[in-house]
Amino acid sequence: MAEGVRIDKWLWAARFFKTRSLAAQAVAGGKVQLNEARVKPARALKPGDQLEIHKAGFEYRIEVLALSDRRGPAKVAQTLYREHEDSVRRRAALREQQRLAAASAPHPARRPDKKARRQLRGLKG
Repeated sequence: MAEGVRIDKWLWAARFFKTRSLAAQAVAGGKVQLNEARVKPARALKPGDQLEIHKAGFEYRIEVLALSDRRGPAKVAQTLYREHEDSVRRRAALREQQRLAAASAPHPARRPDKKARRQLRGLKG
C-alpha cells in the first residue's frame, strides 16, 4: 500500500463507518480528530497516527497500525488499528450504564389499546 490513505477512506475500510460519505461527513463535522487536531476528509493517514473518533455517544481513541483503502472482513479491519485500554474501559462503563438505565425504564408487556391510549392522552393534557 502506498504511503498515505485518505482518512475518510481508511475509516470506511476499518469499519468505523458504513459508507465513505458518512466517514467524510464525520471528519468534516469535527467528530474525528487526527493527532488532536481537526482535519479535512482528504487528509492522508500514516501508521502511528492517533485518532479520536466520536460516534453515537461513544469515544474511540485508536492508533493506526496499517493502511488500507479496501473494505474487507471485520477480522482484517481490526488489524488496521489498536484501541487504547482507557478508551475500551470508558466505552464498556458507558455501555453498562446505558444497559442499567434501560433496565430501570418501564416497558409495557404489550401496546396500549384504545382505552389505554385515551387515558394516556388525558394524562398528557
